Amino acid sequence: MRTSRRVRATVMVTSLAMSLSACGGSGSASADDGTLKITANVTDRSAMKTVVAAFERENPRVKVVVTYADTDQLQSSLPAQLSTGAAPDVFTVWPGYGNPAAVRTLESAGRLADLSGLEFARRVPEDTKWVTRVGGATYAVPANYSGIGAIYSKKAMRDIGGTTPETWDELLQLCDKAKAGGKVLFALGIETPWVTQLVDYALAATTVYADHPEFATEMGNGRATFADSGWRKALEKYVELDERGCFSSDPSGTSYETSIQDVAEGRAVGVIHVASSTSAITATAPELRLAMFALPASNNAAQTHMPGAVSAAYGVNSDSDNKELAMKFAAFLGSDIGQILYNQDSGTLPAIPNDRFTADPVLKELVAHQKAGTTVPFMDQLWPNPKVQQEHFIQIQKLFSGRTDIDGVLAALDEAYQKG
Repeated sequence: MRTSRRVRATVMVTSLAMSLSACGGSGSASADDGTLKITANVTDRSAMKTVVAAFERENPRVKVVVTYADTDQLQSSLPAQLSTGAAPDVFTVWPGYGNPAAVRTLESAGRLADLSGLEFARRVPEDTKWVTRVGGATYAVPANYSGIGAIYSKKAMRDIGGTTPETWDELLQLCDKAKAGGKVLFALGIETPWVTQLVDYALAATTVYADHPEFATEMGNGRATFADSGWRKALEKYVELDERGCFSSDPSGTSYETSIQDVAEGRAVGVIHVASSTSAITATAPELRLAMFALPASNNAAQTHMPGAVSAAYGVNSDSDNKELAMKFAAFLGSDIGQILYNQDSGTLPAIPNDRFTADPVLKELVAHQKAGTTVPFMDQLWPNPKVQQEHFIQIQKLFSGRTDIDGVLAALDEAYQKG
């Protein structure tokens, strides 16, 4: 099924490329000479390689050099590189303003070029504009729409005699079935700091936002806190899953890469992750057929919500010596062909929708929640400063190592939030 979809996408992309060339779009024959330097998240390697290959075909006198790094490296190194003039021409940025390499954080320091004049900026959906714009100007190309949920191997699910859970109790029972079948239900690699957030994000979508959709606004107005909200319940359930044996035996000593390998090699049924991690799993085990479900956090299936938002986005260095070529790449990434290429094999959806794209069947539940209006933005995109997310990483690692408790986690998050 995956192979046939790829063939269809390839044929579609070829015809789109021909039409762009014919009308003198971003792939015109008069492309400039030059070398373009890009830094991207390692989780987006497959998507970026596909886009870069097409861009170089459209611009045969251009060489694109891409450096990949993980989330923690990017968030710590990009601001420093930008301040010293050593940054690439194009680079990963995070939507919103929740970390040191987020759009609003970098724009406030004058590090991002204004992309408002590019054609894609007029087609960004209304519910996406707020994470790519500042003061009405566009500063990032949104590349994909992703979700956070339970990605699992269909074979492993069959092996344990399990079915997709719709309630919290069914989820716990599925953990027991996985253990009885000699597996863990979810590989968890919180040795890698950014992975720490994914499980409680998936749970908080329901425990916080199902009954309080305006929670982020209430937090901003000082009328809500982490400690006195559904975040407490999300953390309690996070710990309960660990105590039930639903996760890897040593999450604090397991990396992101190891957790992906555990799913690919059948030691774990699945992993709670961003949808783009499907490509990392299938890159290791192409024969696997994957599916995804929203993580239930109550015994009322109708309450289940799912984190869904723009995940990957790219900015242009405002001080780039190669800005014209960087802007050309940004325009290409924001075009229909760029969006299709970026998402065709990545387990994600175009951030700027178009009718030519066929969604991967793995994304069936994300698409359903998106249509039903039961998705919520990734929580850090709504936080007022980068300190909250960084504190979250630290506190979850401390929680799993026994160096704090849930009260301590919530108090630390509230303190970090108030500093913003």
